[in-house]
Amino acid sequence: MAEVILMPRLSDTMTEGVIAAWHKSVGEQVNKGDLLAEIETDKATMELESYQNGILLHIGTANGGKLQVNDLLAIIGKAGEDVTALVAANSGGAAPAEKALETVPAPAVSAPAATTIDASAMEEVVLMPRLSDTMTEGVIASWVKNVGDIVKKGDILAEIETDKATMELESYKNGKLLFQGAKAGEKILVNDLLAIIGEDGIDVNAIVASLKGGAKASTVDSQPSTEKVPTTAKPATSNQQPATAATAAPAVVNEGRIFASPLAKKVAAEKGIDLKYVKGTGDNGRITKSDIDGYTPTAAPVSVAAPAAIAAVSSATVASVPAGVVSFDEVPVSQMRKVIAKRLSESLFTAPHFYLTMSINMDAAIVARNKMNETAKSKISFNDMVLKATALSLKQHPKINSSWLGDKIRTNHHVNIGVAVAVDEGLLVPVVRFADGKSLSQINAEVKDFAQKAKDKKLQPSDWEGSTFTISNLGMFGIDEFTAIINPPDACILAVGGISQEPIVKNGAIVVGNIMKVTLSCDHRVVDGATGAAFLQTLKSLLEEPVRMLI
Repeated sequence: MAEVILMPRLSDTMTEGVIAAWHKSVGEQVNKGDLLAEIETDKATMELESYQNGILLHIGTANGGKLQVNDLLAIIGKAGEDVTALVAANSGGAAPAEKALETVPAPAVSAPAATTIDASAMEEVVLMPRLSDTMTEGVIASWVKNVGDIVKKGDILAEIETDKATMELESYKNGKLLFQGAKAGEKILVNDLLAIIGEDGIDVNAIVASLKGGAKASTVDSQPSTEKVPTTAKPATSNQQPATAATAAPAVVNEGRIFASPLAKKVAAEKGIDLKYVKGTGDNGRITKSDIDGYTPTAAPVSVAAPAAIAAVSSATVASVPAGVVSFDEVPVSQMRKVIAKRLSESLFTAPHFYLTMSINMDAAIVARNKMNETAKSKISFNDMVLKATALSLKQHPKINSSWLGDKIRTNHHVNIGVAVAVDEGLLVPVVRFADGKSLSQINAEVKDFAQKAKDKKLQPSDWEGSTFTISNLGMFGIDEFTAIINPPDACILAVGGISQEPIVKNGAIVVGNIMKVTLSCDHRVVDGATGAAFLQTLKSLLEEPVRMLI
């Protein structure tokens, strides 16, 4: 019997999905695990796999069409099976899509500017997608394709800087890039015109005028500006030459952002190959799987500056600015920094914060960690131990594991801990899900993976959504103690300082103890002082007697 597939809810806030691309056509054989379609949600573009075998008998809408969650998306069954009744039952009596689509005329893209053009029905129009849950606008970090270039499905069109990361935007269509909605470094609001892809002869001005209120389109000759921002002058060369090390390292061929196909990235990760050393042979130097398969490390001499040379360069840098001259640098605020500023300002000035600080003796934790790392495949960190102890403490104190939702308070039974990770543009908070049920080794591997993804700007929306509590650890930077701003909608955040040796009283004598200070920031709308103090007491007992984490 034919199987009905409804539009799934692919994110917690999704109400509808747009068909970015169908990978199977009506009449084609579909096997379990085959990629059916790519669905653009409010968070990201996601792949939808088939869970059954059969023939694709019906699709609910064509490429670019929208469907509400639980609307009819597709029907898979046996060849020749009549699906009219199923279509009628699931879409109010509409005829099967494969019949309807045959009679749908191609959209008229050369209409005069006064005519309203339905962007959702036009294959040539690319709108700025919403690439994160908080994204309202994107900045064009760089265009990989220029006006006039041939574009193939799967090619990288541009790199878009969102409030969370810089993400690659792939084309879902074949054709020629006829228009760019902004130059590199400029902003575009979500759902504004980003690009037009099509064939020569399309009236681009009519499309742009309809979608942008009469703005003139770029032509093939109007290439995006390639003017570079002036850079600071290099420091004067020191007469003292740095010593050259005898060792050699692979030659770096890619600086900054690296273009690579998803398959190439996957294979490189499996083989332990750093993409910055691989020369790409694809479009615009993009790295492909064949480049990874054929990669052979090449060596380049590595120069190591002696301490005296480093001091000389530092002096030259300072000396390059004349004394008594006002000098400064200004850089535009990134999308990530803007949203961090907005959300944390709202948190600090909206949520009534209060702070509880406690000192924890880490002597037993140090001994336990040393013992574990004698046999652990990957070295367990103090941060891993803090995260595990926090997760177990949250299970005992669910009010700390709560969220303020305006007209109600949500007490979470699951423990998803956000771990603040520093990147150049600010902070990202990937989430270790169900942390209370994971071992120290699992937590260690997951946090390391998140840190590398954050550094490479490869975190996805699913990585940073859904935290119930947050930890910010600056101990490794030599910070003794600090207070952190709550990450909404969480009710609390734990700020973790470094471990330092301090005099303590033990059995009536003054001895040296390894002390770590933690500060719990609480939203007083949700958490009271006594509740926060009880949580910290539990956390302290677990870290001062780590064996209790194994019970």
